[in-house]
Amino acid sequence: MQSPRKFSFFLLAGFLITNLIGSGMVSPALAEGTRTWEQSKFDELTKGTATGVAIRSAGGLELAPTFKSLYATPSTYIWAIAADDAGNVYVAAGAPARVYRITPDGKATIIFEPKELQVQALQTGPGGAIYAATAPDGKVYKLEHKPGSKAQKPDPPQASASDKDKDATKLAADPSWSSSIYFEPATKYIWDLALDKAGNLYVATGDHGEIYRVTPKGDHAVFFKSDETHIRVLAFDAQNNLIAGSDGSGLIYRISPAGEGFVLYSAPKKEITALALDRAGNIYAAAVGEKRSGGGPSTSGLAAALLTMGANAPTAGTAPQAPGITITPAPTTPQMAGPFPFPGGGVSGGSDVYRIAPDGSPARVWTSHEDIVYALAFDSQGRLLAGTGNRGHVFAITGLDDFSDLLKAPASQVTAFARAPGGGLYAATSNLGKVFVLGPGPEAEGTYVSDVFDAKIFSRWGRVEFRGAGSVDIYARSGNVDNPDRNWSPWTKVDVTKIDLAKIDQAKSTDTGIPAARYAQWKAVLHAGTAAPGVDSVALNYLPKNAAPEIDDVTVQLGVKYQPMPKMPGNPLGSDSSGASGPHFDIPTPSSRDRDSIGVKWSAHDENDDQLIYSLYYRGDGETRWLLLKDNLTDKAYSFDASLLPDGGYTVKVVASDAPSHSPGEALTASKESRRFEVDTTPPRIESLAAAVEGAQIHVTFRAGDGFSPIKRAEYSVDAGDWNYVEPLGQLSDARTESYDFKVTPETAKDAAQSDHVVVVRVYDRYDNMGAAKILVRAK
Repeated sequence: MQSPRKFSFFLLAGFLITNLIGSGMVSPALAEGTRTWEQSKFDELTKGTATGVAIRSAGGLELAPTFKSLYATPSTYIWAIAADDAGNVYVAAGAPARVYRITPDGKATIIFEPKELQVQALQTGPGGAIYAATAPDGKVYKLEHKPGSKAQKPDPPQASASDKDKDATKLAADPSWSSSIYFEPATKYIWDLALDKAGNLYVATGDHGEIYRVTPKGDHAVFFKSDETHIRVLAFDAQNNLIAGSDGSGLIYRISPAGEGFVLYSAPKKEITALALDRAGNIYAAAVGEKRSGGGPSTSGLAAALLTMGANAPTAGTAPQAPGITITPAPTTPQMAGPFPFPGGGVSGGSDVYRIAPDGSPARVWTSHEDIVYALAFDSQGRLLAGTGNRGHVFAITGLDDFSDLLKAPASQVTAFARAPGGGLYAATSNLGKVFVLGPGPEAEGTYVSDVFDAKIFSRWGRVEFRGAGSVDIYARSGNVDNPDRNWSPWTKVDVTKIDLAKIDQAKSTDTGIPAARYAQWKAVLHAGTAAPGVDSVALNYLPKNAAPEIDDVTVQLGVKYQPMPKMPGNPLGSDSSGASGPHFDIPTPSSRDRDSIGVKWSAHDENDDQLIYSLYYRGDGETRWLLLKDNLTDKAYSFDASLLPDGGYTVKVVASDAPSHSPGEALTASKESRRFEVDTTPPRIESLAAAVEGAQIHVTFRAGDGFSPIKRAEYSVDAGDWNYVEPLGQLSDARTESYDFKVTPETAKDAAQSDHVVVVRVYDRYDNMGAAKILVRAK
């Protein structure tokens, strides 16, 4: 029957194994033969590089919408954009602060250059008027085209987003536009502008969390006063209610035309950065930042930066700077640079997007732990698009956690959207400030390059299994360094022309034809056609070249007994038979002290992650032949009875084989020997024991001998008294034979000759084997 301690250990071991298997840390599957590297999941595909290709959250690839450069401004930041009925897009920018007018064909002019440091918000109005809000010490300007004036020749369009940005001095202001102060709210921050159907302008401010209404005649008043510090974004619903998002408590208000406010939702995050409303009346809101404990209002990252601003405007072509702070344009860090961070700038924890239904019920529909949402808009297909930083991605959100990673912009942040002619969208970026046209149609061709796969060992690459539809070309290549640019094989096209394009579940396997190597990579090129191209999964089959197991260490411990390990469910070879390179967990082998046992323990691994079995051999000193002690071991520890071996010196050899993972004749082995150890289970002998009375003492002599190891110590006892140590003649106890001669005075009698006495002696060899003898001394 097992002891309670052993039973508890095995119960714990079984629990650990079961849970580790369930968590994916331990795989009971055998690592045999051909293996497959497959990519289909979103998390796997995002490790690759997509160009003109969108990655679906449910897995797979599809063509992304077109994304073409319209104009690269000389400014570093773009805060807002707005488009007029003719398709011209107006750009509110900073560093330097300007409003640009860009035509649909990409020709640009400067129509406004304020003395303030930033143009923060923008709104197109009736009659071609443009309303622009500046910061700090915010003002709202009205920009108008002078009647009868001749417009300045615009800057010509640029060929691509990679064109060199123009120096600020090369683009002069257009004198055909005039500007005048339309409204000055006497507050430091103006965050957003919105126009209702009657032409009233609503101004969202900070410092006191107020919204102003300015009539077409220029009359103004506080329309709504919140208890938040900042009102950040504005939008109108179909009933002409003003929807507003705050910073501090992350509140979303619905404010009636009469100025009566109602909190629709208090978001779990602190700052609402964007709003969008669909035709069904759903309100979508993006939020960032963790709320402070206690729920009190806090100053936004943008507001905090503005508080430190100096009053002097920067020179043309340079970013504004706070006193004592040096700002480097277009930083490469994933953080908004400069004294004007974006809404959500500097926050951590990613973003959430919430949907508030027409009945007022809220739900989170999308979340990201690393992307900050700066802008929301709907594309021509009715999909909600989210412009984000600080990786510059655009996501299309189609349902609860159902989305596509559409594209990566050549900038750090995607900050604003506006309607473009033909059903597309204008998209603005910062770091650097550029304007693109997004959609409405897909790219004619897109390319996806997978991440580099490391097979861990030199491998033969077999067939490619492709699952998808439409016109898709698959390529593969291989190499023996982890950098594909360092002399890998060229891309080799894989023939997938025989695939049934009408069946998305149809799979096709073809040979890659790439050289055997350690690393591999695949590429998909999607072509627009009658059937929409898509990739559901790509898998590469490979066969690692078999490598012999490696035994790292062999240890022999005397007086140790190991317990057999419990078997893993589904693995007949046991719990500890996988190679070290794979995902596995070595449970410590239970052991106990047992002076009659010899324990052998070893560590081993296999680069192929093959299943291993072990054989144990021993050889005595001076012998040439190894004798089998135990074979077909799956544990990495074994113990045996020491009395099975005659006294002497020995060496143990462990042989590891990967035979369970290979066909007969294909297995490889490795072996390693232990350090020499000695076995001594025979107790020493006591010879010529004699005792005689000499006066008041007993004189004792004897000789001790051992056939293998030196005598370690000797002890005596008289009349069942305590054991006492006695030294051999010569004092040093270092030989296999020692002689002893000593006298002892009995404690039980004044005169040793008056009674009988029993003298017992015992001796130990180096391995604590004990021999004993006794003698009766008669009274005279």
